[in-house]
Amino acid sequence: MAHDASHEPAYKADSLIAEDIDAYLEQHQNKGLLRFITCGSVDDGKSTLIGRLLYDSKMIFEDQLASLEADSRKVGTQGQDLDFALLVDGLAAEREQGITIDVAYRFFATQKRKFIVADTPGHEQYTRNMVTGASTADLAVILVDARKGVLVQTRRHSYLAHLIGIRHLVLAVNKMDLVDYDRETFDSIVADYRAFAEEIGIEDFTAIPISGFKGDNITAAPSPATPWYEGPSLVEHLETVEIANAAAQARAFRMPVQWVNRPNLDFRGFSGLLAGGTVKPGDPVRVVPSGKTTHVKSIVTFDGEREEAVAGQSVTLTLADEVDCSRGDVIAAADDPPETSDQFEATIVWMSDEALKPGRGYWLKLGTQNVTATVQEPKYEINVNTLERLAAKTLGLNAIGVAELRTERPIVFEPYADSRTLGGFILIDKMTNATVGAGMLHFSLRRAQNVHWQPTTITREDHAAMKNQRPRVLWFTGLSGSGKSTIANAVEQKLNLMNRHTFLLDGDNVRHGLNKDLGFTEADRIENIRRVGEVARLMTDAGLIVLTAFISPFRAERQMVREMMDECEFIEIFVDTPLEVAEARDVKGLYKKARSGQLKNFTGIDSPYEEPENPEIRVNTVEMTVEEAADYIISRILPLK
Repeated sequence: MAHDASHEPAYKADSLIAEDIDAYLEQHQNKGLLRFITCGSVDDGKSTLIGRLLYDSKMIFEDQLASLEADSRKVGTQGQDLDFALLVDGLAAEREQGITIDVAYRFFATQKRKFIVADTPGHEQYTRNMVTGASTADLAVILVDARKGVLVQTRRHSYLAHLIGIRHLVLAVNKMDLVDYDRETFDSIVADYRAFAEEIGIEDFTAIPISGFKGDNITAAPSPATPWYEGPSLVEHLETVEIANAAAQARAFRMPVQWVNRPNLDFRGFSGLLAGGTVKPGDPVRVVPSGKTTHVKSIVTFDGEREEAVAGQSVTLTLADEVDCSRGDVIAAADDPPETSDQFEATIVWMSDEALKPGRGYWLKLGTQNVTATVQEPKYEINVNTLERLAAKTLGLNAIGVAELRTERPIVFEPYADSRTLGGFILIDKMTNATVGAGMLHFSLRRAQNVHWQPTTITREDHAAMKNQRPRVLWFTGLSGSGKSTIANAVEQKLNLMNRHTFLLDGDNVRHGLNKDLGFTEADRIENIRRVGEVARLMTDAGLIVLTAFISPFRAERQMVREMMDECEFIEIFVDTPLEVAEARDVKGLYKKARSGQLKNFTGIDSPYEEPENPEIRVNTVEMTVEEAADYIISRILPLK
């Protein structure tokens, strides 16, 4: 084999690792760390390039080299030569297909800098994987096959890298050995890419002709094969490009609080990672969102107190005054604090097989903040291949769109263009805890700044006291025909005889007015319940006992309404009736229409019903009469004040 270790005694991994690990770690401790990704079209040589970087930086040990030689003979694609891609493509499926599926992270170092490189997949169906790899990167190496030029996937990955906020781009024209290192070919590809880059707002990039397989212009430039190239080698460029932390240090001070550190009664500190700027003892700071101001008393670390902390460092701050500050708050420069808002425009990358449900409540995690957020119907979806803006009612797997979203309470933020930490977020499904989307905040909506809560003299407690009762929401849920409305009506009659102030919101009745514009699609059902929840909330503010009779088929929306209410005010009542019983009743003839195909999206037939897992009250209408069910519910909600 051309690269047999026995014929290359010059190849030797850094022996200091084995000889003196402490000395090795100390040698690398003060080097800067650059995170970068490689991306491009399928078979552009991303994995081969990373393998070459590992090989040339002496990060391959003897046993790994022996394994690489064996694997290259068995499944390699380079004949008798080493197939460097096998160092990175670890999944069996990747090796068999010759493609990259997952995001592979690798570490290597040179004399000047440490690196973490992410090899991201080129296929469109793995867009979410590419976005994951790019989310922490400072630089992107966009590979282009010199034989093929700028392709659709090249454009897509460049757009995504720019979207994610990667400021440094390298156009690596790879496989130059296969076009005889022709300068005109290289110049033509660079010109094509520059025209595209200007369209999407990429102001600058560095173009380098390389051969990942042969090693041209990887560690030294120019290679003998490209005497016409006058720029840096790839490694030289990676060693000198500005690291994100350096840019972050020039911005205003920001530290999201991760943890309130109280090891004993005499110490109270606030721990976190500096997202921007620098801080010193004595600096005036502001706690956001409360707005309270104070001064930094000390900067504490595991190694003792410091005189200064900079972006990228994790520290504990003690403050001069006792101020209210907890996880999720942001300690910031007093004269330049970040904004707070509860309504935003954002770009969202959808990462779940289940499509976005506009109006559904998701957990939004931004920095150390965690709140419920609802996404509105997208303004448009972006075709990342053509950059067209397409009309869309939702977002499917790997789709990218722009939408408005609102959070249950104001959060501290900055536009993603200014801060990845305070501008980037993920969306988490409340039922499965799976990450379903990632997003970038553009700006807060003006209406969020102009609409404020108007204080009133008479409070919800006053309203409840005047009615001599405790506000409640009795939420009846179950299949169509289960008896929700009938039982809810009977319960309200009994409460009326007890001189209680009530109001019944019925699913059919609200669709004659408040929700007459909504249909029965999944998105419309979610919005239907959201509106009813908001109305029920206002009615509890007025001191009423609110009864609602809605199929409300999705657990997430019932949970959303529960979270709108004060603690213990929401009582979920599951009217438990088997589908065959409800269908046999079919008072309104709806099941018959659904079975015949005349009625689409009907719950229980072609749309799911998610039974409550832990309802406060369960009534079985097969075993209980309406009167018995109503009496049972009354007994369970007593006392009423």
